Amino acid sequence: MAITSKLVLAAATGLYMTSTAMAVDLTVYTAVEAEDLKRYAEAFNKVHPDIKINWVRDSTGIITAKLLAEKNNPQADVVWGLAATSLLLMKAEGMLEAYAPAGVDKLDPKFVDNSNPPAWTGMDAWVAAVCYNTVEAGKLGLTPPKTWQDLTKAEYKGHVIMPNPNSSGTGFLDVSSWLQIFGEKGGWEYMDGLHQNIARYTHSGSKPCKLAAAGEIPIGVSFAFRGAKSKAAGAPLEIIVPEEGVGWDMEATAIIAGTDKLDAAKKLVDWSITKDANMLYNTGYAVVAYPGVAKPVKFFPDNLTEKMIDNDFEFAANNRKAILAEWQKRYDSKSEPKS
Repeated sequence: MAITSKLVLAAATGLYMTSTAMAVDLTVYTAVEAEDLKRYAEAFNKVHPDIKINWVRDSTGIITAKLLAEKNNPQADVVWGLAATSLLLMKAEGMLEAYAPAGVDKLDPKFVDNSNPPAWTGMDAWVAAVCYNTVEAGKLGLTPPKTWQDLTKAEYKGHVIMPNPNSSGTGFLDVSSWLQIFGEKGGWEYMDGLHQNIARYTHSGSKPCKLAAAGEIPIGVSFAFRGAKSKAAGAPLEIIVPEEGVGWDMEATAIIAGTDKLDAAKKLVDWSITKDANMLYNTGYAVVAYPGVAKPVKFFPDNLTEKMIDNDFEFAANNRKAILAEWQKRYDSKSEPKS
């Protein structure tokens, strides 16, 4: 009886060990808003319950720097939700495993890397805008800006907050777009003037708009979807699309070259481009990769898509290091402390 019990126990233990061994842990680096990660993982696990996602989450600049620092000893298996400009940089460094996920032909082509097979696939796009608190601005006697250049006017001194491009993807798309809109010399001259009016630089792309929505600052340079969400929640915001045009970037997904969990990584990337996944992205972004999925967003500016600049992603990626070093040298003195 005792022997039989031991055999049963051993068999059960063996079965348990086998099922446990079948489970795969994927280390996934991301800059997706923290509030969205649980929903993404839960939806993925309904299809693949045997793959556990271990998130490593931080802002775009920090995740990008971490991945580059780990180039010769990668710790991540997948990047799910990082700026395409960052992934282009890693592609150039040979850090990504090229892979064409199942169904990639269904995506809008501008959301797919142009190599065959692609090194990365896009998820959603976020677009720059100005969040303007009409109540706080009214108390200060401010007039709404119409252009980026307007933000250099003396009336806005100390009343503007924007993200630090070294830590925020939104900050970097602002800076790289100004260099494209105004030219290199004109872009830095513009930022010199803007810096005079900046109260501080944040380490989050959504924070300037959140602070404007809360009435802590009249003007937050952020992204349009955050402004629309805050306005829908009752914040006294006007979402301004500057006349010169606005920068944008996309969140994208890629497999890190050298992962020893390639099959599981491919399953995650396959799922990341599905219609179901894009429906999830649409809860946080107005523009998504899968055509026909995006629903109209209340208060999202009507003219925003036509104001999106013809973004030179290669310029942004290839010059990223130099741009960030120059920005840091000129303006970092007003950055908030890193928490």
